[in-house]
Amino acid sequence: MVNEREIKVVLARPRGFCAGVERAIDIVEKALQKYGAPVYVRHEIVHNKYVVEDLKAKGAVFVDEVDLIPPGALTVFSAHGVSEKVEEEAAKRDLPTIDATCPLVKKVHKEAQRHESEGHQIILIGHKGHPEVEGTSGRVKDEVILIQKLEDVENIKVNNPDKLAYVTQTTLSVDDTRAIIAALKKKFPNIEGPELKDICYATQNRQDAVKNLAKSVDIILVIGAKNSSNSNRLRDLGEEMGITSYLIDGADDINVEWFSEANKIGITAGASAPEILLEKVLDKLNKLFKLKIEIMEGVEENVKFKLPKELYSV
Repeated sequence: MVNEREIKVVLARPRGFCAGVERAIDIVEKALQKYGAPVYVRHEIVHNKYVVEDLKAKGAVFVDEVDLIPPGALTVFSAHGVSEKVEEEAAKRDLPTIDATCPLVKKVHKEAQRHESEGHQIILIGHKGHPEVEGTSGRVKDEVILIQKLEDVENIKVNNPDKLAYVTQTTLSVDDTRAIIAALKKKFPNIEGPELKDICYATQNRQDAVKNLAKSVDIILVIGAKNSSNSNRLRDLGEEMGITSYLIDGADDINVEWFSEANKIGITAGASAPEILLEKVLDKLNKLFKLKIEIMEGVEENVKFKLPKELYSV
């Protein structure tokens, strides 16, 4: 029975899939159409259980490392990118590969390589152990200096303070990264690197949308996986704005007690969360309350990335 209590739901805009995620999922689906199952994927194609399970049902097989893939089997690299070592291991096993690395992550790889070729030591701003950080670190010859938080800047030791360059993970907190870059520039005035251009457009847009959302709601739900960096940053940002915020995989995670004192619920979704999860969340809320749904004004995204040449004919 629906509670007679009316609650307003404000949907963030933009939210959910970005162009890099759409491309990566499309690559696996089209590879299955063209070559048939199984298609092996190193790591989760994107960080979302629903997406991964859906692709498994269609014939995708997800593995942690390429040495678990049978020799000669078609292999897709995830949207987060891989190191040169992974590419070399795939070649040794005669694995035909399709690269689903997000083009914006590829751009970071190229920037790191260019800076190293010019003699710069590379500082990488990102989260230790994240697949994107591992991929970018493995694109340069020398070991990178990893900066995870502002405090790390004070403790880093460099070879030559005048020959430094930084790059960043694409899914970080824009505000935190801005502060880290400012601290790096203060400590090393000659350091090279972009302003915030390595933080991708989708990350920036979704974080800006949460900032706007937080101005008018009592609670924020972020639909996204626990291991999704960009989804976690959206939840963190909501909390920083003073709004109780929850990261949920989907409708089953919802606790009705969260809304005991809420009149307006803000909802967004990380860049790897499909719209069907939002629909299920709204269905669940609709069974609990009388919903009045509003879509927030925001940026209209129309970015599309080309598929790899191997799939042009699909």
